[in-house]
Amino acid sequence: MRNNSRIDKLVGTHAARLSERLQAHREQLFPPHARKALRRFTSGEAATLLGVKDAYLRKLSLEDKGPKPQTGPGGRRLYTAEDLLALRHYLEQGAKTPGTYLPGRREGDHLQVITVINFKGGSGKTTTSAHLAQKAALDGYRVLAVDLDPQASLSALHGFQPEFDLLDGGTLYDAIRYDDPVPIRDVIQRSYFPSLDIVPGNLDLMEFEHDTPRALRDQSGTMFFTRIDEVLSQVADDYDVVVIDCPPQLGFLTMSALSAATAVLVTVHPQMLDVMSMCQFLLMTSNLLEVVAEAGGDMSYDWLRYVVTRYEPGDGPQNQMVSFMRNMFGEHVLNHPVLKSTAISDAGITKQTLYEVERSQFTRATYDRAMDSLNAVNGEIMDLIQQAWGR
Repeated sequence: MRNNSRIDKLVGTHAARLSERLQAHREQLFPPHARKALRRFTSGEAATLLGVKDAYLRKLSLEDKGPKPQTGPGGRRLYTAEDLLALRHYLEQGAKTPGTYLPGRREGDHLQVITVINFKGGSGKTTTSAHLAQKAALDGYRVLAVDLDPQASLSALHGFQPEFDLLDGGTLYDAIRYDDPVPIRDVIQRSYFPSLDIVPGNLDLMEFEHDTPRALRDQSGTMFFTRIDEVLSQVADDYDVVVIDCPPQLGFLTMSALSAATAVLVTVHPQMLDVMSMCQFLLMTSNLLEVVAEAGGDMSYDWLRYVVTRYEPGDGPQNQMVSFMRNMFGEHVLNHPVLKSTAISDAGITKQTLYEVERSQFTRATYDRAMDSLNAVNGEIMDLIQQAWGR
């Protein structure tokens, strides 16, 4: 016999209960105002991030040069992210090579817009985007992270719960909508990383997918594929790098993000079904972007790379798949993969990245292995950014 319960009512009830529980969980994790804050970094971590010796930081501290760190138990020096940024500015003044400690744009360098894509869920797209944006900020770049996914996972990682924090809009949709768009500065939020801003996402982004066919029919306004590029141009001078976390689908939002991109990063989980799915995604992307190019879209990129995610070195079939990809795509596959790690997944449970959690929360080997993996991948991407600027 068929159940007479209305599915819309049931789903709505479940959504409301889950939302309330998530809000309570957030308030428990980040009291009193449910806002995240970034931890302090040990002197060893600070030295590694800055590319100097710990002894040199100790010397600066003793001589009262640069920001004064907090002293923890046992005399340990602890630095905030703001301290690290101040140290970068201080060290840059005495650097022999410009950009040693502040590696961002110089006069004549164009904004780097990195679009992270794959339309198969579980490929590690949001995790990759979040760690890339945060590491770039810690490295001294001025970064804007844009959550273009209506599911808003990137926003959640940065402390936003859309149904509570974005009741009156506040996503990129407000800036790219066809009727009465707002300046993008109105939707940019400061994060708890001093050099990282974010444009959060929510379900409002789906409206762009619904509005665009009507705009195309009515030939109203500019073409859809130019809209993200146009709004980013409003703040281009404020940032060195923009990281766009795209939805897991090839819709108008993703195509507009690809048109705005100067670089494309495709996340791939090295399993046969995922690679087959990526093949279909690449075919669809090629066909659609060819149409966009013929309509006047700029499809030139500084670089395109595939990054292998959730990689298990001891898994034979995965190794075969990675070798297959390297044979197929050559240098377009990043040399380093993102390893599958309980440290990364466990950090995500508390809506944090590995850069936010302390090493003491995991076994040393597990944490170091995951961190080395992320830093190697992000280091390759930073090198590509520098190369795009001719350095």
